[in-house]
Amino acid sequence: MSEAIKNMQSSSVEMEFAARAKQVLSTEPILSARDVEVEFTLRGQKLKAIRRCSLDLYDGETLAIVGESGSGKSVFTKTFVGMLDKNGKVTGGNIIYDGKDLAKFTTESQWRTIRGKKIAMVTQDPMTSLNPLKKIGIQIKEAIELNQPLRGKAAKAEAIKLLELVGIADAARRYNQYPHEFSGGMRQRVVIAIAVACNPQILICDEPTTALDVTIQAQILELIRKLQKEKHMTIIYITHDLGVVANVADRVAVMYAGQIIEIGMANEIFFNPRHPYTWALLSAMPQLGVKGEKLPAIDGTPPNLFNEVHGDSFAPRNKKALNVDFLEEPPMFDVTPTHQAKTWMLDVRAPEVQQTIDVDKLSRKMNEPQPSVGEIVHPHQEPDREALVEVKDLQVTFGSGKKKFVAVDDVNFTIYKGETFSLVGESGSGKTTIGRALVRINPITNGEVLYRGQPITGKISKERDVEVIRKCQMIFQDPMASLNERAKVDYIVSEGLYNHHLYENEKDRQDKVKRALEEVGLLPEFSSRFPHEFSGGQRQRIGIARSLIMQPEFIVADEPISALDVSIRAQVLNLLNDLKKERGLTYLFIAHDLSVVRFISDRIAVIHKGRIVELAEAEELFRHPLHPYTKALLSAVPNPNPYLEREKKLLVYEPSMHDYSEDKPIWCEIIPEHFVYGNQAELAQYEQEIKA
Repeated sequence: MSEAIKNMQSSSVEMEFAARAKQVLSTEPILSARDVEVEFTLRGQKLKAIRRCSLDLYDGETLAIVGESGSGKSVFTKTFVGMLDKNGKVTGGNIIYDGKDLAKFTTESQWRTIRGKKIAMVTQDPMTSLNPLKKIGIQIKEAIELNQPLRGKAAKAEAIKLLELVGIADAARRYNQYPHEFSGGMRQRVVIAIAVACNPQILICDEPTTALDVTIQAQILELIRKLQKEKHMTIIYITHDLGVVANVADRVAVMYAGQIIEIGMANEIFFNPRHPYTWALLSAMPQLGVKGEKLPAIDGTPPNLFNEVHGDSFAPRNKKALNVDFLEEPPMFDVTPTHQAKTWMLDVRAPEVQQTIDVDKLSRKMNEPQPSVGEIVHPHQEPDREALVEVKDLQVTFGSGKKKFVAVDDVNFTIYKGETFSLVGESGSGKTTIGRALVRINPITNGEVLYRGQPITGKISKERDVEVIRKCQMIFQDPMASLNERAKVDYIVSEGLYNHHLYENEKDRQDKVKRALEEVGLLPEFSSRFPHEFSGGQRQRIGIARSLIMQPEFIVADEPISALDVSIRAQVLNLLNDLKKERGLTYLFIAHDLSVVRFISDRIAVIHKGRIVELAEAEELFRHPLHPYTKALLSAVPNPNPYLEREKKLLVYEPSMHDYSEDKPIWCEIIPEHFVYGNQAELAQYEQEIKA
């Protein structure tokens, strides 16, 4: 471990890791999985989803399981609760829990003695986990009556108590509301309440915060930690967010192609990773990136598990693979008594290979300057800068009369040609509404949007409308929902060409589709496939190709990477940056992940409830956040360092902290190019902060 890391270690966190390590070495596991195999039958073919996977779980610990989508994280843990799809089954190995072999369970009545009562699961999407036709309270009450000796009024009282326990205010009233009346974060709290209603010994949390804002995510993680202490539960976290892992995990298991390929204490995995796949995952984090350079992405794709895997499953993607990696599967080698890795690089006969992850970068704090390649010149700082998109006094409302809702109010900013201008804020803050207004999807109520100095809002000429549609494109958040699942890629990418007759003949159209696919790193033969045949990252690339084929100069990228794995995220970020350089593109980048925004942005605007509260150059905003809401967002961003992450102070933003009754707020340029929203008293305080 490097000196920088040693110097920053918190003694309390270090003692916590030491205590857990001692437990692993001296106590018996409460659940022990050995050589588990899971097979699915799909279209008459056998897919080996889990391949001889072993794991021990200890009382009261938090174990995080990380890896790309399709690595087997969810499938493996579903074997602990009997929730495999009907075409999947455990074909080998043992799962010993409470003296029983769960791998031998065949009936639902057997699983009912375990599922919920002993081992419970919190799934990724709370909306699909809840019955939309039943009141929230009834759903919690049902779980209590099913697993506890409580009925009627007593069960209802317990349900209300659980709602209060998971942090839902006015629980008695909320008991009678339906899922659609709750926000995403509150629905996740309800799902957690249902899971803990059964007082399980083990709680499996499958991507519990993936779709949530950083502030809500921090609250959910804190909630689960609190419930774990109160109810003495063992937690398994399934996630691809390494910042979340740094926050919660005692131990970390890394999965790849249906196997655990590295496992150890969290500090061992972060500061002394030994498997090349773990190096690659850590290297791909935007927090460790260098501005102006590409993020290290993992080339290639995981092996096809319909086929038998020979040798090390990661070898074809490992640039430092040894010859033996392609011939023989490695055993699990001991690094320390609590740390093992499945790689031939740990064999005594193997040549010494230097790891690619620079662990000193993990000691970087959020407000420290991010390294960059030389002096990066931002387009908005150029003396001859060209305003491409101007937003003036923008207001967007929905509904009318008493149901009128002001989604965006009094928003002003300019995006200069060649820059990446980012909008960050929580869900419901108005980010997407602004993006859709800029490409004429959402009508505006007041103000105007100028493109190249000419208005593009309201009634404009047909020629101007066609120009805006061609030159201003949008990449949508959900690549599956935004692609026509019944159309082949060829048609999806060609849609704009068809609509605007932008091809001379069929050969010209096919050539343009081929070039667009190649430009985003997809093979031309993919054009004959359907969207469901692609991974999430590949589907997002198809969405980007569909935008690029129109030859745009301005692209609104609406949360284009929020649902993607760390490694796929790095690929898409690199692609967006490459296209920006090659084509001179300009982006409005919408996101809630500030670590990503920092890496890709020239300037960042922070939006809260429809109003921009701060705007500055990316590094300036991280070094000198002024508005309390910006500070709250930054405090919630996960840091991929267990010591820093567990010692950080989470700031909570309360709009009531502002008194605007007499001293009215204004939009002020506090220093050149750094704008903030506040009244005179607040602005004076912000000036003092910047000078300090």
